[in-house]
Amino acid sequence: MTSLIQLHIGNKNYSSWSMRPWVLMRQLGIGFEEVMIRFDGFGPDSNFKRATLKLNPLGKVPVLNDDGLVIWDTLAIIEYLAERFPGAGVWPRDRRLRARARSLCNDMHSGFSALRSHCPMNIEADLREVGQSIWAQHEAVRSDVQLICRMWEERLDALGKDRMLMGEFCALDAFYAPVVMRLHTYQLPVSDRIRAYMDRVREAPGVRAWIEEALAEQDFLPFEEPYRSHR
Repeated sequence: MTSLIQLHIGNKNYSSWSMRPWVLMRQLGIGFEEVMIRFDGFGPDSNFKRATLKLNPLGKVPVLNDDGLVIWDTLAIIEYLAERFPGAGVWPRDRRLRARARSLCNDMHSGFSALRSHCPMNIEADLREVGQSIWAQHEAVRSDVQLICRMWEERLDALGKDRMLMGEFCALDAFYAPVVMRLHTYQLPVSDRIRAYMDRVREAPGVRAWIEEALAEQDFLPFEEPYRSHR
């Protein structure tokens, strides 16, 4: 049966919030129809804002529409998918792992503002020189990255090498996938062990598909580019 689920997203190269449910659904085989709403600005007169305000009162993406039931906010979408597809593997089966995964997702959802603001997601760009400057100048970015890496290492210590954060790819890895993109784009310093985990995330089929489509967009948006004036 054809799925009635639609996922409304922004540009794949820039939209870290859109990336999370998209890669999770793609990775877990949850069928959906993608509806791209191109970023053309975020003011009240932009096409993006007019389109998204028809979907939710905040005028933001991602938005999930399941046969007329509209859910926005990444955490709300993830929890809905866990209920809608209980056997898909959105969360770990083990109760303790599931609780830890939810806590770590909430940390990402509400925290790490320095990394977010100074290192916006830009999959296509190579900003390693910018990353060196950011790392040297912003202690808050260093603190965010070091805390994230400690959290990842704690999970990898518990499960062993060559695994995802909860063993199998789940919502937790999807939530931190945009962080992986940032660390890669800005080449921020991390250990070989963390780099290996990042490589595993980037090679997961759902994430790899997002990266490939982000690279194919060829859509340079100056208002999303604090560090470049051209592609």
